[in-house]
Amino acid sequence: MINLILAEDHNIVRNGISLLLGADKEIRIKGEAVNGIEVLRMLAEGIEVDMILADINMPEMDGIALIREIKIHNPEIKIVMLSMLDNEKYLSQAFSEGASGYLLKSVSADELLFAIKHVHSGGKYVCSELSVQLLDKLMHTVNPAFDKSHQDIDFSMREIEVLHLIAEGLTNNEMSDKLYVSKRTIEGHRQSLIEKTGSRNTAALIRFAVLSGIVQ
Repeated sequence: MINLILAEDHNIVRNGISLLLGADKEIRIKGEAVNGIEVLRMLAEGIEVDMILADINMPEMDGIALIREIKIHNPEIKIVMLSMLDNEKYLSQAFSEGASGYLLKSVSADELLFAIKHVHSGGKYVCSELSVQLLDKLMHTVNPAFDKSHQDIDFSMREIEVLHLIAEGLTNNEMSDKLYVSKRTIEGHRQSLIEKTGSRNTAALIRFAVLSGIVQ
């Protein structure tokens, strides 16, 4: 079970996310807040959580300031940022301060749930929209030389299919419909690909696929 606090100052957005997460049997919302101060108050009162899902732009105490406080007093709690800001400066700042995930508010329900579960399992996550933007920049700045040892990784044919669809930007639900398998099966393949390639997030996974020649 993933216990979390949801921090979002817009009621409609917060209520929508709360309904979505509440419908998942693996997630329990232990508290809702409108700013970072309320989150810290909840923790001080004894609420125990594994994760905080927080808007980066909140009144009184924003998401970045909240990350700093959490990492000082509750470093074991993982933090995933929600944002309208696709500027990589904010992405970099969030991860530098200690966030484990960064999602645009335009993400699908499917991707939001996957991100939360992936971060809870110990990974880091950047939403696919930002990952593609970063990949575009990365492909123009990095040395395209590729470690040939990575070519020895044993992928199943289904994993190769999923990797191609991830690179095309499909969501887990869309891949599920296209391949006629369950969403949970798709999530399993995505997790397996991340583990086999040693990728930290979707952008790194797509970069691996491109540099290894799996995706053109």
